[in-house]
Amino acid sequence: MSARVRAGQVAAAVLLAGPTAIAFFTGGFLDQPRLWAGLVAWALVIVGALAGVLPRGRAPWVALAGLSGLAIWTWLSIGWAPLAGPAEADAQRVALYAGALLASLLLLGALPRAVEPALAAGCLVVIAYALAARLLPGIVQESSSRTAFGRLEQPLTYWNALGLLAAMGLVLAVRLAGDLGRGLALRCAGAAATAPLLVGLTLTFSRGAILAAAVALAVLGWLAPTRAQMRALGACVAAAVPAIAAALLLGGVRALEGSGAQRRRDGLVMLAILLVTMAVAALLARRPVSEGRLRRPRLAGLAVAAAVLLGGLGLTLAAGGQSSTPKTGADPSRLASANSNRYAYWRVAAHEFAAAPLKGAGSGAFRVDWRRRRTISEAVLDAHSLYFETPAELGLVGLGLLALLLLGSASVAWAAYRRSAAAAAGPVAALAAWALHAGVDWDWEMPAVTLVALLLLAALSSSGRSERPAG
Repeated sequence: MSARVRAGQVAAAVLLAGPTAIAFFTGGFLDQPRLWAGLVAWALVIVGALAGVLPRGRAPWVALAGLSGLAIWTWLSIGWAPLAGPAEADAQRVALYAGALLASLLLLGALPRAVEPALAAGCLVVIAYALAARLLPGIVQESSSRTAFGRLEQPLTYWNALGLLAAMGLVLAVRLAGDLGRGLALRCAGAAATAPLLVGLTLTFSRGAILAAAVALAVLGWLAPTRAQMRALGACVAAAVPAIAAALLLGGVRALEGSGAQRRRDGLVMLAILLVTMAVAALLARRPVSEGRLRRPRLAGLAVAAAVLLGGLGLTLAAGGQSSTPKTGADPSRLASANSNRYAYWRVAAHEFAAAPLKGAGSGAFRVDWRRRRTISEAVLDAHSLYFETPAELGLVGLGLLALLLLGSASVAWAAYRRSAAAAAGPVAALAAWALHAGVDWDWEMPAVTLVALLLLAALSSSGRSERPAG
């Protein structure tokens, strides 16, 4: 193995570890961690350029062109943004994303089969850390923000983003569990990982993340309608039900309630149930199964969607029926309501766009317009939707560049699916979760989550590589 190949593999490993590392620095939301991450990303671009390995086809470069253009336009918008600081932070963030995507397109071909296991493991590490303070409260100590009201949020410090990370990890883990092209040990590990990821997702009480996970699992069933995948999906979810029920019933685990002694007792009970659940899921993954497709393969995704809808209906009924206003914090009844202040945010974003449709109000301007136009007394920094905030702050130009990124990404996913539906199933399903959730929250501002999506996008291009000597 040449030194250049080894350097490429090491750089690819650093890239894959990046989202997990930055997750422990408030998800990269703050300036200093985001700056360091950007420097590392562009340093890896240099390594990738020296490796001289390029993805085949135009679609990856269309996506990169859209993202790079968005970074440049965001920098330019500092000139007309009402606040320079937030606009500079946004520009720095998009520059990080452009560097990470370019580095990933150049480097991930060195470790194509490692992308899904590495990212799933990274998600598991973050969720396991988040759960540790509830399972072992006398040993592991974590900070918790007042605004979380008991919801699982650390280390990202935002429960909805943590829920999306758990959802993406869940989809990748379920795919690994049902992929007979993987080794038995990895399939068992993927199955075992689904229980803590599902429990973590539940304890965020993030309605958007739970919906995104449900949609992504349906997409996975649609793209990989094999007996092995369907059995893995059903076995993993069914095995995790006792752990989810226990997490909701034990107050110390669900919402950090009770005295120190009660929390320690609840945590140990939860830990025991979780370990048993993980072992059961791993044992189920060991059972032999044929790789054959189902007789009606396209009905598999519909069956998954129906099961998810029935499960959601049951959860709603268990939560006490319809609720006009969702309760704040770690309360299952909030899952029974579709009401949200986001509708007010989006109305303000629409007014913001109408005032300056071509170039927008400037990156980071939403917080200013919100204070001018708001009808509810709430401090908000973002429109809680990439698809509303981009035209509001960056106008039709920014929206066009975002559309270029999304269309290029969709083309990459379609090309990967045509090459091998089985290889594309996991990344495409996880990307579907991100794309849906980004429409209802500020995931774009959370690098620990969005970097996972960009790495998966680059991974979809890795099966169509062509090598070209550098220089």
